[in-house]
Amino acid sequence: MNQVIDLLKSHRSIREFSDRPVPQALIDELVRVGQCASTSSFIQGCTVIQINSAGDRQKLAVYAGDQPYVARAPVFLVFCADMQRHRLACEMHATTMLSGYTEQFITATVDCALFAQNLIVAAESLGLGGVFIGGIRNQIAAVAALLDLPDLVYPVFGMCLGYPDQAPLSRPRLPLPVVLKQDRYDDSGDRERIAEYDQSVRDYYMNRTGGRKATAWSEQISVMLRRESRPHMLKFLRCKGFLLK
Repeated sequence: MNQVIDLLKSHRSIREFSDRPVPQALIDELVRVGQCASTSSFIQGCTVIQINSAGDRQKLAVYAGDQPYVARAPVFLVFCADMQRHRLACEMHATTMLSGYTEQFITATVDCALFAQNLIVAAESLGLGGVFIGGIRNQIAAVAALLDLPDLVYPVFGMCLGYPDQAPLSRPRLPLPVVLKQDRYDDSGDRERIAEYDQSVRDYYMNRTGGRKATAWSEQISVMLRRESRPHMLKFLRCKGFLLK
């Protein structure tokens, strides 16, 4: 359709990178592009921390569930939902910030997601690749301590970036009628559509793994969602001053 749409539709998670370095000037420019994303009420609630220390990278790889590419990638960024600077802004005008509201948590978290999506699309347009690392929330308190995060700041996810040294297939996405509804939420027929989609996901995994895996999407989700999902998160977020109201 056009180059932008083709680029967006070709997105793949990249976990293996060449030794080619990524210039700091390029990283700086990608962060500026991230800043140009939409931001709720101009709140600009995202802070990015670039992790350069090899020792810190190794710790983060372990915290994220022993994901070695966190340590190996040429660039590793941590995207933080940040309401601390807004407290500073209030102090600059002798105002007490009313914090802890769930809406503030949502807007700062959404700002991070929009910022990061802008950044990775820009990176891919320049021949780089990357992968989001939600696993840093596995041991989120340890990550926050390592990065000296103050109250009202929490790490949402990480991102590996670099020049790809692999060319994986793109994963098939859910059928459009499952995700695009008209006027009302109507999931009649979705069970059948998902069952058909399951076969395309099985085919994808069979192709990707050389026949070693043939898991359907619905099967994968049913396994994932019958387990607890980071139950420590609520306590951590409240300790950081989020989700109090």
